[in-house]
Amino acid sequence: MKNEIRRGNSRDYDFFDEAMHDFFPSFFGGGHHSQRYMRTDIKENDDSYTLEVELPGADKKDIDIDLRDGYLNISVNKSEQADDGKKQNYIHRERSFSCSRSYYVGDIDKNEIKAKYDNGILSVTLPKDAPKKSDSRIDIE
Repeated sequence: MKNEIRRGNSRDYDFFDEAMHDFFPSFFGGGHHSQRYMRTDIKENDDSYTLEVELPGADKKDIDIDLRDGYLNISVNKSEQADDGKKQNYIHRERSFSCSRSYYVGDIDKNEIKAKYDNGILSVTLPKDAPKKSDSRIDIE
């Protein structure tokens, strides 16, 4: 919330406006609300790059990674379903979501890509020099 207040734009802070952004983000595109999911850090190692993608609340089975035309595509489709059959009085639910993001990685061999998911962080390691083209799904450890 502190960062929200000190955003640095010229309009005055409006609590109600910010609350509506938080409750209904799909109606208020762009700005600081557009990148809620799949925040990514990229590290350079001696012989590889590592993408660390933030996917809180996702399960490994919800994540799909593939390599197509030089793009590494990561998508998540998480859905919550009532398991007891009782009627629930939810006013608003946000634990079901889907999102995707693509990263241009060039022509690399999919067998050289390693992916691991642990504690809400997907780590994908890509080789620096492995120029081979292949389009395929990548398994997560």
